[in-house]
Amino acid sequence: MIGDVLTTSILFEALRGEYPEAELHYLIFPHTRPVVENNPFIDKLILFEDSDKNPLNFVSFLQKIKKEEYEVVIDVYSKLGTALISWVSGAKFRISFNKWYTRHFYTAVFDRNIIPKTNAGLAIEKRMQLLQPLYKNFPAEIKPKIYLTPAEISSAEQLLSQSGINSEKPLLMISVLGSSKNKTYPPEFLAVLLNKIVEETEAQLLFNYIPSQLDEARNIYQLCNPKTQKHIHLDIFGKSLREFMALTSQCDALIGNEGGAVNMAKALNVPTFAIFSPSVNKENWNIFEDDITNVSVHLQDFMPEIFQNKSKKELKSQTEEMYRQFKPDYFSEKLQKFLETIKK
Repeated sequence: MIGDVLTTSILFEALRGEYPEAELHYLIFPHTRPVVENNPFIDKLILFEDSDKNPLNFVSFLQKIKKEEYEVVIDVYSKLGTALISWVSGAKFRISFNKWYTRHFYTAVFDRNIIPKTNAGLAIEKRMQLLQPLYKNFPAEIKPKIYLTPAEISSAEQLLSQSGINSEKPLLMISVLGSSKNKTYPPEFLAVLLNKIVEETEAQLLFNYIPSQLDEARNIYQLCNPKTQKHIHLDIFGKSLREFMALTSQCDALIGNEGGAVNMAKALNVPTFAIFSPSVNKENWNIFEDDITNVSVHLQDFMPEIFQNKSKKELKSQTEEMYRQFKPDYFSEKLQKFLETIKK
């Protein structure tokens, strides 16, 4: 996923600091490439295409990896397929997370069940511990970063200017849709929040969506009151992931569903207010939160009792029902406090 790939990119900055002459490669899925493009710490991107999943093509892919003669492989994805890739690489050091069915493929494994020590969050700290076999005093935390080009930033500025965006008023990117239905705050509740945001700030709102999601985005637009609708610029959206990131870099904050968009905003130093799905463990992804610049809310913050003794499977099956209990009133005060920090 995009958030995983962006977060894992911190390892390259850390490794470059300790091994300045090393050649560092990153194996990723093609759709995640935009978040690590232009990263100065990565020497080469290796893309695992859909066609590589075919057994014959996978064998060829393994041979290509073996020819690279890696000395170290760090497997953050930690699946059976990547365990096999790690083992076939022949690297002297093969590092990953401890799973009973893959641990024998590696020379060092680490537990995912750790207690966070900093506000960097578990997603950061879990990854950083994978450097222990290579680092005596590795940094406790590094923040993920996105590297936009001057041309990309200029293009976003021009688009906003030509579209009539007023630079004197706040501009907010709204993450209206999660990566799935189970990670998407109910549209009618989100509309209530958008009405509140406009009432409090007179902000201009951009929606984060792709063309195939236009009907869903328009539905949320139609649920908003007439005043809020006048502040929503539905026709301004990122036509590619890089364009979305460039537009987000020009915003005063990103608000909405937790996911890749929130992680990208944080990597661009844009303040965030994230709404977590009840089925997602907030501790895993509330990275670099300070309750001021980066804030998040989860139903468990307000109704911890309904989460007791529930398995991950049960939470997923009950997500829709639990979302219905996560009414905007629960965190309206927290949102208002966040909005105070971005008013112009």
